[in-house]
Amino acid sequence: MKAVVMNAYGGPEVLEIKEVEKPAVAEGEVLVSVHASSLNAGDYFSMRGSPWLTRFSVGFPKPKDHILGWDLAGHVEDVGKDVTRFQPGDEVFTSCTSALAEYACAPEGVFARTPTNLTFEQAAAVPSAAITALHALRDQAGVQPGQKVLINGASGGVGTFAVQIAKALGAEVTGVCSTRNLDMVRSIGADHVIDYTNEDFTRSGQRYDLILDNVGNHAFSDYRRALAPGGTHLPNTGHGGMGYVIKAYMLSALMSQHARPFLSVPNGEDLTYIKELIEAGKVKPVIDRTYRMSETPEAFRYLEEEHAQGKVVIVM
Repeated sequence: MKAVVMNAYGGPEVLEIKEVEKPAVAEGEVLVSVHASSLNAGDYFSMRGSPWLTRFSVGFPKPKDHILGWDLAGHVEDVGKDVTRFQPGDEVFTSCTSALAEYACAPEGVFARTPTNLTFEQAAAVPSAAITALHALRDQAGVQPGQKVLINGASGGVGTFAVQIAKALGAEVTGVCSTRNLDMVRSIGADHVIDYTNEDFTRSGQRYDLILDNVGNHAFSDYRRALAPGGTHLPNTGHGGMGYVIKAYMLSALMSQHARPFLSVPNGEDLTYIKELIEAGKVKPVIDRTYRMSETPEAFRYLEEEHAQGKVVIVM
């Protein structure tokens, strides 16, 4: 099968489309013929080998035919022994490793059936970003109806889902983005939008019960000014490294506001919850650009510019 692999760390030039062995389905696993995948910040970090600790999971001292990708949508090709929820031909989506390939294999429990109102390309844009937003807002912050929630980086992959999920949970949502993305962020449900090129939300005097920070472009003391007493700051960015997240967490121990680092682990149950929101019309994926598999290095170059509106999708 063809897959997007890397044998060194670096920029998009280290990526190649290569013939590799098709995965064999094991007990309790599902083998999927991948129709589409999507890129995430984690793919960028894996490609670059930065933060440095990522190299222990990708390959040390260098990767060996490492297949990138976390999100996919496609149809079930085969199932292993004891798999009961799926059968060949079912249309599914998930977040799993080695997704940028013609076939991928993962445990049954991480899959869900694709939303009936989405194409494979649209479904592939959902898993990692939507689950991260759900775990941040519902599970970590416990967002309640009427709370004021600010999404910093509202036009990105996680941000676009976070705006919609926060609205579905009943919050009053403010989205922070650039000028060109204001209309899009309004269109997906934000009650208020702030153009960060013209206004600093940390100095506006407005206070929020929750700030989901997908950017990391302010000091923690700045976020505190924008938090209500007892409010929560959720750092969700790898660009500042773990030091940024740890510092926020330690400083919050001294103050009435809280910073909560969190780890989002995908699972089929939460994907099914997202599927139901999508089918109910409360959430929809925002796709910036679609590339062919052969154009994956070009897609990564675009992703590195950090101005993608929603998700970048690769069609197999």
